[in-house]
Amino acid sequence: METANYTKVTEFVLTGLSQTREVQLVLFVIFLSFYLFILPGNILIICTIRLDPHLTSPMYFLLANLAFLDIWYSSITAPKMLIDFFVERKIISFGGCIAQLFFLHFVGASEMFLLTVMAFDRYAAICRPLHYATIMNRHLCSILVALSWMGGFIHSIIQVALIVRLPFCGPNELDSYFCDITQVVRIACANTFPEELVMICSSGLISVVCFIALLMSYTFLLAMLKKHSGSGENTNRAMSTCYSHITIVVLMFGPSIYIYARPFDSFSLDKVVSVFHTVIFPLLNPIIYTLRNKEVKAAMRKLVTKNILCKEK
Repeated sequence: METANYTKVTEFVLTGLSQTREVQLVLFVIFLSFYLFILPGNILIICTIRLDPHLTSPMYFLLANLAFLDIWYSSITAPKMLIDFFVERKIISFGGCIAQLFFLHFVGASEMFLLTVMAFDRYAAICRPLHYATIMNRHLCSILVALSWMGGFIHSIIQVALIVRLPFCGPNELDSYFCDITQVVRIACANTFPEELVMICSSGLISVVCFIALLMSYTFLLAMLKKHSGSGENTNRAMSTCYSHITIVVLMFGPSIYIYARPFDSFSLDKVVSVFHTVIFPLLNPIIYTLRNKEVKAAMRKLVTKNILCKEK
């Protein structure tokens, strides 16, 4: 097929989560309630860490960055998804699709790298406690966070570069509620095996390798802590933090591995996994971490109480 015969696609049609009106309304209420309930909680976590003078350790600095990335990540797809529940024909421009795809992989990969940094932080705190403040100083933390963002940017640029060079000549329906490489590649008017292979390696393989490395790291740290299980509250608090990190790692990497570490064929679970991956789990991650952290919970209660008292005056 000659490229001269191609009719360039200028927009994509999204099938959404359901075609039934009643189901769409139910899903709208569920997702809007969840989004409006959890989103302020994540913002409160960031404000608490920024304003409380006692939450200055690198762990809380990294947690605030995680909460920010999770808010951003879920907001890439959730607002349009909510709007599209009331739209008969759900469309997104070609440029809008590429932008959504770019930010999805930019923020998602940045968060994966940040979780690796958080694992290194826990290693330094548990295995090198006397040198922790020296190793994980604010300057190094800022550099590591910046490198996480840079790694996410480079990863995303690779995905976008592979997509924009593909020809799209006719089919423009994406069986999803947002744009991602797994759907867009399927409707390209060309043999996409080389591009798909690179995408699987850059997205899927990285997810698998990071996931295994993080699980092994936290298994090692938990084993170290259990040897000192009689050391008191500090050991129990460190173990609780590690369990929270493991939960976040599983929630973040599990769906990512399912989506990207396989050929980009369509399966019945794809939409369900995508919703949890792009909306539900990102908003829950900081909340899960905070629920097991007494210092952050106490600081949040203090901040909320202080603001309520100020308003009453």
